[in-house]
Order: sequence, then structure tokens, then C-alpha cells
Amino acid sequence: MKSPICDMLGIEFPLLAFSHCRDVVAAVSRAGGFGVLGATAHTPETLERELTWIDDHVDGKPYGIDVLIPENISTAGEKDVTWKSLEARVPQQHRTYTRDLLKKYDIELTTTDVADDRPQPFDGKTALELLEVSFNHPIRLIANALGVPPKAMIEMGKTHGVPVAALVGAKEHALRQVAAGVDILVVQGTEAGGHCGEVSTLVLVPEVIKAIKKVRDVPVLAAGGIMTGRQMAACMAMGAAGAWTGSVWLATVEAETTEIFREKMIAASSRDAIRSKGRTGKPARQLRSVWTDAWDRAPESPGALPMPLQSIISRDAFNSIDRAAAAGNAKARDLVSYFVGQGVGLIDSVKSAGAVVQEFKEEFAEAVEHMNALVTE
Repeated sequence: MKSPICDMLGIEFPLLAFSHCRDVVAAVSRAGGFGVLGATAHTPETLERELTWIDDHVDGKPYGIDVLIPENISTAGEKDVTWKSLEARVPQQHRTYTRDLLKKYDIELTTTDVADDRPQPFDGKTALELLEVSFNHPIRLIANALGVPPKAMIEMGKTHGVPVAALVGAKEHALRQVAAGVDILVVQGTEAGGHCGEVSTLVLVPEVIKAIKKVRDVPVLAAGGIMTGRQMAACMAMGAAGAWTGSVWLATVEAETTEIFREKMIAASSRDAIRSKGRTGKPARQLRSVWTDAWDRAPESPGALPMPLQSIISRDAFNSIDRAAAAGNAKARDLVSYFVGQGVGLIDSVKSAGAVVQEFKEEFAEAVEHMNALVTE
């Protein structure tokens, strides 16, 4: 395929798959796509183990990593902030609200014992340490979300000859990224799972392509709600060089998601994927549940805390919820949730990641053939 993304990443089909699960990353790359490991939750030590495993299971195919370095966070500018020090900032009102909510569903809230010196989540210094670990492996891409990558990240990419990608949800964000020197833009519409903006993929992709054309030629990956090869072809018809996907891999047998959540995805419609601050403190699309309703709609809600404090609340809560659900607590199922995009309405079964890649290829080819037939008729 003649796509600049294929040339940049050394792949045959410009389908990128973001996942927190190493098994998905390896399976997608082996099948001809490009797996991207979400590394934010890792320490340098655990990331080293994950990347070593991927190296041993990817059959020499290329893959990348994704980190999260938010520009706007409540602890911006502070130094040596740890999980422990952040936990002390969580108001008792929010802890009580969470405990009482879970108690209504017969779930005991258990807390996580975190080391005193463990850096805060989304810590920029830790992210750069993760990149240093990553460059000891044959990665072909580094990506960042929630803002312009730090200058050090872009310089590291150039030093190692690895393209730097950045996720954007608005035209003005894209222009800032291009000015900063990123190599690839992941243009993510509001349909996407996780942190997303308010503009649809169908509108945002051509808007960004038109805007950056006047500045610099940067390949664009379309993202947000893309679950099929036909959608991928449609985005490339608008000028995208490929697709960045996430939610479609959550329903694969290799995914990190629980069986209960996969069942809920299959039963869900697109309208069940809502934007809520209830999990991270920033608007993030996830499957609607008792948890999201409690934080977004209940009159007694104390309101979500800013990132990263809300992440501390939800970290312990969802660990407790998932354990209770797995142990057979039927009421806990109502609280089970995860980040997922509006494309969840297109999920009707659980498949292997390799099978999903193959379906993308076949549907993409069918869509191109259909368009060619329309042109020649």
C-alpha cells in the first residue's frame, strides 16, 4: 500500500492498534498491522519485562509505545509529587461517597498500598524514563496524548530515528503539534474511547488536514469510532494516511478486559459510550454504568476531582468492583465499566486480534473496489 505511514513504520497495512495488553500488540503486528503498547501505568522495571516479552513474540515485526504526559494537570509545576502525597489531598467527602456507593452494591472498598516514593500518575519525568527503557528495544514509534509532547521527547525520537506521534482533538491542537515538530498526527474524534474532544471524526480529520497543509506536510492517522475496514477506507478517502484504533481490540480474546466487560460491550449500543469525568477527572468516553451516573447525575455527588486525584478514587474503586464481580457478586456487574468508544455498538462477538486485522484488510479492499466501481460506471 502506498501510504507514508507504511514507509515510516515498516508495515504493510496502515492499521495501528493501541492496547494496554502486550498480547494484543504482538498479535496485531504479527498479522500485518502495528501494535502500540499503552505504557503509562508501568514502571521502568515492568515496562522492560513487557517489551522483552513482545520482542520474543512479535516475530520481528514492528511495534510502538504510547505514554501520557498531560499539559494541563492539577499538579503542574510541582516537583517530587508521589502517589502517597496525592492520596492525602483526596477529600474525605469523596472517599466516603465512594465507599457508600460501593456498599450499596455489596462491595467492600479496599485500598492499594503504594510505595512512599512511587511517582504520581502521568508524571513527565517517569514518562521520559519509560522512553529510555523503550529505546533499548526495536520500537518504531512513540506517541503521546493530552498535549504537546515535551521537547525532550521529540528530541529523543529524532536521536533514535523513531517517529513521534501526538493525539489531537481539535484543529488548534494540531497546529500546535505541527509547530512543535511531531512526525505524525493522530486526529481523534469524539467517538473515541478514553480522553476525547467534542468534534466528530468525519469533520475533524479533513479540517485538520486542510489546516496543517499550509504549514507542513505531516501524515494524519484517523481515530475515533473506527471499528471496520470500511470506516478505515472512508477516512483514507478523506486524506488520512491510515487509522489509529483502540476500542475494537477490547473485545478480542487477547485483551486485558474481563469477560464480564466483554459481555457488556456486546450488549451495548453506541449511545452507551458516554463522556464522563468520573474516572480520571477529565472528560473520557467510557461505558455508562452506575459509577458514571453516580458522579455525573446524582444530586448528592460531590463532583469529580481534577486529574490526577480522581484517578486515585477510581483506581481503588474499580479494583474492588472487578474483584467483586469476578467472585460472583451479580450486583457488582452494574458498576463494571472501562474506557470504550461509540463504536462499541458495532461489536457483536469476541474474536482473536489476528482475525480482526484480517477482517479490516478484507473490508478495506471491498470498500476500495466498491468506490472504484462507482468511478468507472
